[in-house]
Amino acid sequence: MSLLDMIGPVMIGPSSSHTAGACRLGLVAHFLLGETPASAHIGLHASFAKTGRGHGTHLALIAGILGYAPHDPRLARAFGEAEAAGLKFEFEDVDLGDVHPNTAHIVLRGKTQEVTVQGSSTGGGVILVTQVQGLGVNFSGASPTLVVRYADAVGMIARVTNVIAAAGVNIATLTCTRAARGGQASTSPR
Repeated sequence: MSLLDMIGPVMIGPSSSHTAGACRLGLVAHFLLGETPASAHIGLHASFAKTGRGHGTHLALIAGILGYAPHDPRLARAFGEAEAAGLKFEFEDVDLGDVHPNTAHIVLRGKTQEVTVQGSSTGGGVILVTQVQGLGVNFSGASPTLVVRYADAVGMIARVTNVIAAAGVNIATLTCTRAARGGQASTSPR
């Protein structure tokens, strides 16, 4: 057990699950979008929907979408920061089925890109991203993770891993998902 496990993450806000974890979910969406976000539609499930406002979940998600870390003092004024940046956002209470109660479904749009991310804040500021672009994934963002989307075909995973190996990077784990044989697929090496 580490000291972080006992005292929690460095953060702004009242709740590591509802604030630090929510901010990290927003950050994942921010980085996957790869450009300045213009609009965000955020679905909040179960506990996030019921107690999120009091715990700062809404502010934290917007802060992460803007690219702020959980300890950034601007988190407390994220709505004003979003307005100044021209980011339009809306929240909706949603039922995402049998998922963790602290789950958010984020649709983030920029000028040229759109990304959909679903993930949960599992406690202590730790997150688990479970979907990107509607395909299942399984990563926490705690280590560098590459998300590659492609048309499912023979040899695609080998091609992706060869490029990574050629760059001198070692893969610790790799998750692969496909919608259907020959359909959209995703791999998440980290």
